[in-house]
Amino acid sequence: MPPAPRQALQRAEQLRKELHDHDYRYYVLAEPAIADEQYDRLMRELQDLETEYPVLRSPDSPTQRVGGEPTKEFRTVTHDPPMLSLANTYSEEDIRDFDRRVRELIGEGNPLYVAELKFDGIAIALKYRDGALVQGATRGDGTQGDDITNNLRTVRSVPLVLRTKVKALMNIEVRGEAFMNRKDFDAMNAGRSAAGEKVFINPRNATAGTLKMQDPKVVASRPIQMYAYFLLGPGKGLTRHSSNLETLRALGFPVNSNSKVCRTIDEVIEFWKRWEQKRDSLPYDIDGIVVKVDSLLQQETLGTIAKSPRWAVAFKFASRKAQTRLKGIALQVGRVGTVTPVAELEPVFVGGTTVSRATLHNIDYIRELDLRIGDAVVVEKGGDVIPKVSGMVPSLRPKGTAPYVMPASCPACGSRIYREEGEANYFCENAECPAQVQGRIEHFAHRGAMDIEGLGEAAVETLVSLKLVRNVADLYSLAGRKKTLVALERWGEKSTGNLLEAIARSRTQPFRRVLFGLGIRHVGSGVAKVLAESFSSIDTLAEATEEELHLTPQVGPKIAESIVHFFADKHNREIVRRLKEAGLSMTGAARSKEGRLNGKTFVLTGTLSSYTREEAGHLIEENGGKVVSSVSSNTAYLLAGEDAGSKLAKARGLGIAIISEEEFTRLIR
Repeated sequence: MPPAPRQALQRAEQLRKELHDHDYRYYVLAEPAIADEQYDRLMRELQDLETEYPVLRSPDSPTQRVGGEPTKEFRTVTHDPPMLSLANTYSEEDIRDFDRRVRELIGEGNPLYVAELKFDGIAIALKYRDGALVQGATRGDGTQGDDITNNLRTVRSVPLVLRTKVKALMNIEVRGEAFMNRKDFDAMNAGRSAAGEKVFINPRNATAGTLKMQDPKVVASRPIQMYAYFLLGPGKGLTRHSSNLETLRALGFPVNSNSKVCRTIDEVIEFWKRWEQKRDSLPYDIDGIVVKVDSLLQQETLGTIAKSPRWAVAFKFASRKAQTRLKGIALQVGRVGTVTPVAELEPVFVGGTTVSRATLHNIDYIRELDLRIGDAVVVEKGGDVIPKVSGMVPSLRPKGTAPYVMPASCPACGSRIYREEGEANYFCENAECPAQVQGRIEHFAHRGAMDIEGLGEAAVETLVSLKLVRNVADLYSLAGRKKTLVALERWGEKSTGNLLEAIARSRTQPFRRVLFGLGIRHVGSGVAKVLAESFSSIDTLAEATEEELHLTPQVGPKIAESIVHFFADKHNREIVRRLKEAGLSMTGAARSKEGRLNGKTFVLTGTLSSYTREEAGHLIEENGGKVVSSVSSNTAYLLAGEDAGSKLAKARGLGIAIISEEEFTRLIR
């Protein structure tokens, strides 16, 4: 392709600079410098130039905000460091306990706190190289998320290029929250309603659904905005979170102005109370405040626990409440047979959404509140997220109501339901109950388990209702019924092919994921990982006694009893046998207690070429080592790949041994 004439090149560069500046003024500063018509003329001129001379088109061009070609599937990216979730507090007593723990752990000195609004949106991560946006991702499970770069390019408040020439700030990661203003959300819903399209429930759900769409052009048409709240960059010069927020503003990011540096926890509580009263005056939804230790050095000292930092906490507002009528009580059957009563309500608007169903937990909860069908009840959203019935209004009880009696049979299959002594819940006795089967298959296919894309609730419901699948092992026989699947309504050749490919790929999942996917009661992903490391195979685990299981870390009496009960069932053993025959991994290398890396602590950073992060981590643990997320004086090795970030600089400053992938391979061999 011939190069563009110099005049066209210079004009394109000038237009890009002007348009970026106008985007910044309009979407970040809220101070537009030109009329919309003038902006559109500049954009059309740049589009015409890039059409005539395609060599001028670049990923950071403002023209790319209109959205590119649809994405077939989202690539998985790894977050380094992980995008941790925050622990929640709901009272002054809780936040004072947080302050006490911080003071005890940091020792000398009084901590400063930064109090910020907690947006009810979707967490995102933006990565910049040489000052240009190269990657945007969802939070996912905190460790891994989806690459939605093309979608995030369409969000006008996300800078495509940074407003800096400072080399140290050209390669950074910025984290923030994507959201919709209520006014924009309402206008979007009004347009959808007028067009006969389904309306969204609330701004948060609309934002989440939009960012996961595969057509960036549709994303570009939705009113998504973002606020930045975290800067990850070179350690040198970054000392306080509060000053990092100012740096983000200078780089061109929208940063919410409603934050405060607090010298005492009393100031934090005052900030919380003030915004709980003023929350409805904001154009967007918030459900509390976030409290962070300001000093980055103190943050490092405090570290993390499980999936949450010790240096930050969410201080949530009280639940929103509303009154409505209890129309009925339905029963919902879960994957392990748990029968849960659910309130059917006259629709009521509470906390930004219309609620028509809410959990009632169990029969004891219903009796404790003396709930009866026909009652006027109080509905609240715990943490402004999950709706629940929290009480009834005695003065409004209709005459002739009767206490609720738990039915004797399962609503899904008609089998007997029972309640064991000491249990809060009722259970359906039929392991072949369609509701249980569907729940188990959905759990098995979940991203945290076998990660079978395309096997969502609707697809599973179809397969179970037509008796094409009766258990998880049947999934691996579906390839032989491809013609039947293709003939199903709304399936077709392409959808069926994609699903069968996803099922085939799931055969490569490691033992710990298979174990989690089996859906053993009380065995979550963390316990499944420990079991996979402690027992060499599914057969060894199946023969373990409760006493042997008790010796395993994180396995208490309930978990041990549940595991033994699961493998004592002939039906479950048959499913495991069939999954083995299908080629699923049923063995795992137990963690070595006397391996080559015994007692050594590793931190991983950058992009590895020979291993995934997960593979490298498992190799370290199998050889007796330990993987942590942050560098400290206790770190033995920093395994550094390409584009290593601030961890590399910190490791050098502490004199930590920095090793390459080749050195790591030699170390473990």
